[in-house]
Amino acid sequence: MDLQKNIRERCHVNTNDEGDGFVGVKADTDDAMIYFPIGYQLPANDDDLRADINNLFYVLAAFMKEDKVIEESKFAAPRTVDFPMHAYLRIIRHYLRMGRYYIETDPRYKTDTKGRASWPRTVREQRALVQKNGSLIFTNMTVRSSTPNANKKITQIHQYCVYEAFEKMGWLYVPYMPEKPGPHPENREAIYILEKKLASTHNDEEQELFSAMKAMLIYMDEKTSEKQYFFGTDFFERVWEKMIDKAFGVEDKEQYFPRTRWLLDYGRQKVKTPLQPDSIMIYNGKVYVLDAKLYRFGCNPDKPDFLPNSSDINKQITYGEYIARTKGVPADSLYNAFIMPFNSTENGFWTLDAAGNIVPGFTGDIGNVAEAVGDWKPDPKKYERVQGVVMDTRFLMYNYIAMPDQQKRLLAEAIEKVDTKGAIPQPTT
Repeated sequence: MDLQKNIRERCHVNTNDEGDGFVGVKADTDDAMIYFPIGYQLPANDDDLRADINNLFYVLAAFMKEDKVIEESKFAAPRTVDFPMHAYLRIIRHYLRMGRYYIETDPRYKTDTKGRASWPRTVREQRALVQKNGSLIFTNMTVRSSTPNANKKITQIHQYCVYEAFEKMGWLYVPYMPEKPGPHPENREAIYILEKKLASTHNDEEQELFSAMKAMLIYMDEKTSEKQYFFGTDFFERVWEKMIDKAFGVEDKEQYFPRTRWLLDYGRQKVKTPLQPDSIMIYNGKVYVLDAKLYRFGCNPDKPDFLPNSSDINKQITYGEYIARTKGVPADSLYNAFIMPFNSTENGFWTLDAAGNIVPGFTGDIGNVAEAVGDWKPDPKKYERVQGVVMDTRFLMYNYIAMPDQQKRLLAEAIEKVDTKGAIPQPTT
């Protein structure tokens, strides 16, 4: 790994063009590349960039655990393998925080008048004074102490794992390599030793460290030197949907799913899988149907072909009709929107001011940039005018877990701009 290579040179922001959709890290024995999702603005400071890379890994890990589709890989080449990213990062962070290798202590015993007594050894090895009431008094005790032993196999294994972790991913933290490890157990023996340690320790920190070391060694035992490693997904659109839902959606959205069924002439009725909106946001007594789309329009405002297509628009209108009819939501309190990524720092949405100068169409992390309508709806309700809203990718990735109410208000206000957009122009032929 080239430690002198600038970390920024290892980072790429996707365009979502053909073959440019993987989000995560890909690497081999020579180098590594980090792939950020479309719309991501890399920070200018390298320390912030390292923080962003770690946040990217946390976002991916959180949603890959709960969604097996995200975890699937389109890699066809046999040279690729799944990579225990968090095991490597945990070993690096532990080493940097502690400033040393894990060293086990050997127990030692000595005779003393104070200290942590080992009573079985004291009774066996020391002479007691017998009191009149039959009780025993020990003037000397066998006391337990400990001494570090850096020659233990567990320390050798840790040295080996630290070096491997820094060789692969240490450049994320520091341009530094620890010294090469000395003799150490081979992988199978090392895994067996770690399993025994995991079974005997109740220390949470040791449990995490030993588990990470074991995961690394299992991965290394399965791979060959020719293989690439990767951590990430070709399905980041699912992550985008889930971040929007976690940030803005209600938990019981199933009640808003339009359901269909076949009434069979022969046999029982057949219920079909319902349409499922990505998110339902309820704010200030109003209902907002959200469809998260990882589409390219937010980063390519001059290409309307990158907007959601007719089938997506029709589904959103159907959601609105279903909610209005079955939930009794007034049409004036029901809204519809697509949420797409964009880069607020390189905002490409502009307008002309009174003097004819080009100025940004809006500022901030959220903006209303378009609306979709059905031409068969001559006098559409608000929810039948589906708003096209863009949201800054980096902002969402840092805030989806606990989205502030202020940002929910900004999203609601952006969607409600439909109220001021006026009449819909007639379609052009």
